[in-house]
Amino acid sequence: MPVNGSLTSAAGDLLPLAIYTTVTVLLIGVLLLAAWWLGARRRGDVKETAYESGSIPLGSARLAFPVPFYLVAIFFIVFDVEAAFIFTWAVAWDLLGVAGMIHITFFIVVLLLGLVWLWLKGGLDWGPSSERKRLH
Repeated sequence: MPVNGSLTSAAGDLLPLAIYTTVTVLLIGVLLLAAWWLGARRRGDVKETAYESGSIPLGSARLAFPVPFYLVAIFFIVFDVEAAFIFTWAVAWDLLGVAGMIHITFFIVVLLLGLVWLWLKGGLDWGPSSERKRLH
């Protein structure tokens, strides 16, 4: 049972959010409907052609990216997340004390062990120098 009308207060606090959400959804709906209604409905070969920097595309758009491209993307994501955790820890290091230092040290050691494992497995050997080693 709510005490002193706290349920009414909570509903009153959410009223501006509900109004804002309703107005936003209606505005988006009106704009989408206007774009559909006012837009041209003509189709043709020229209109269906992909536009890339003013030149007509040749060949297929499906190009296979080499595996190192994906490795760089994965490394970026891993180290970006790592940096986010470390910066968050650095902001609150004085509140976390020794326990926080132990946790972040363990976190960094696990990431470094993963990097060493990846290095030993050859995940970092790519590019011109690794191709020369394979050829000889």
